[in-house]
Amino acid sequence: MKILVTGATGYIGKRLIPLLVQDGHHVICVVRDILRADKLYVEDPHIDFIEGDFLKPETLTNPPKDIDVAYYLIHSMSNSSKDFEDLEARCAENFKTAITKTNVQQVIYLSGITNDKELSKHLRSRKQVEEILKSDNYATTIFKAGIIVGSGSSSFEIIRDLVEKLPFMIAPKWLNTKTQPLAVRDVLSYLSKSAGDERLYNQAYDIFGPEVLTYKQMLLEFAEVRKLKRYILTVPVMTPKLSSYWLYFVTSTSYKLASSLVDSMGVQIIGKPSNIEELLGIKPLSYKEAVSLAFEKIEQNSIISSWKDSMVSSGRLKNNFHKYVNVPKYGCFKDYKERPVTDPEETIRKIWAIGGNTGWYYGTRLWRLRGYMDKMVGGIGLRRGRTSPTELHVGDSLDFWRVIFADKDKQKLLLYAEMKLPGEAWLEFKIEDNKLKQTATFRPRGLAGRLYWYSVLPFHGFIFRGMINKLAS
Repeated sequence: MKILVTGATGYIGKRLIPLLVQDGHHVICVVRDILRADKLYVEDPHIDFIEGDFLKPETLTNPPKDIDVAYYLIHSMSNSSKDFEDLEARCAENFKTAITKTNVQQVIYLSGITNDKELSKHLRSRKQVEEILKSDNYATTIFKAGIIVGSGSSSFEIIRDLVEKLPFMIAPKWLNTKTQPLAVRDVLSYLSKSAGDERLYNQAYDIFGPEVLTYKQMLLEFAEVRKLKRYILTVPVMTPKLSSYWLYFVTSTSYKLASSLVDSMGVQIIGKPSNIEELLGIKPLSYKEAVSLAFEKIEQNSIISSWKDSMVSSGRLKNNFHKYVNVPKYGCFKDYKERPVTDPEETIRKIWAIGGNTGWYYGTRLWRLRGYMDKMVGGIGLRRGRTSPTELHVGDSLDFWRVIFADKDKQKLLLYAEMKLPGEAWLEFKIEDNKLKQTATFRPRGLAGRLYWYSVLPFHGFIFRGMINKLAS
């Protein structure tokens, strides 16, 4: 079949695409910026990309007419704007208008379990989108999932941070809320196997794991898998705001996502049984099995997607890569250095491994201090790390930077700063004529930006010098 996938650069979409291709389908991916498309996917003859933003209907002029199935995988936990539900609704309406102009027979939507009487605003929004997507022109198949467990998922990484960093936790009372965690590979099985299955037309199913667990039990079972002894005391005095700050400072999550998670974690997420497992021949994994398999992926360095690479919390950058990939030349401060390169391939290898657990090759403590400072003023800090220790792609997060250009053949890497700054910053590494050229560019915003540049200038002198010496040697 010919299948259209929205949210193609997101956590689920990026993992679903190769499964659909493996099943023999031709996949059309809708992305807001073609620069974010994975190079391997772009080069695959069974995958096409088209640009479009579902919040800007004027950009949705080119979906192919001969679509059989469409996946609607657009939603965000990180968006905390007041008009969040209106934005989600508008996005779904625009998708519906665009897809109705094609020959699509089935729209598949991944939603959230919404059986509790009191729902968080994000779950209310999911429920609203379900209703919007229904149409007389095509059938809908809706899967409602709870907590998704897999390498790179936000819930998995946050639990991992808590368990591996804190032997003893004084935690909020919402840790006693019950849920039914589901392995990401089971979610992908439901989604991929449902394409074109007429038995599922105009049906909605809750999908969930085989166990009912509290968040506290999930933390403790995670610790068992990791062979760690952990102790948790829950207290009733933490307000939602305090809980959000607790998650924000202890884990790698952003404050926006922490706040959204806390809002959702107060809601019990228990699914309604159905015959969907028998229909599709799926036996969901247990929570411990899901955690163990996630760590197998991590150990093999084969994480396909991560919540950290989501563009929702990227501030001014969003998805407008074309605007920022051209580094400004005027009204900027620059720190430029170059060194002769003895082994270009080794230097590129080092550049592509920069950040995360590898560090920044020189002045690592100062880089960490800068990360702590950023975290204290509401920034993302260094805890976000990177998805892969050896590979970089456009759109990847890299500590408090975002990758906006990465091409090994052209021997160039360009990063854009997502830390809190009174201005904008770029960091570029490029090899030309057997010379490594390293350029830090800062475009200040007002007097504060200029004062900031001169205050960090003494540190730049030896940090950037030390870094390029290590990379070029």
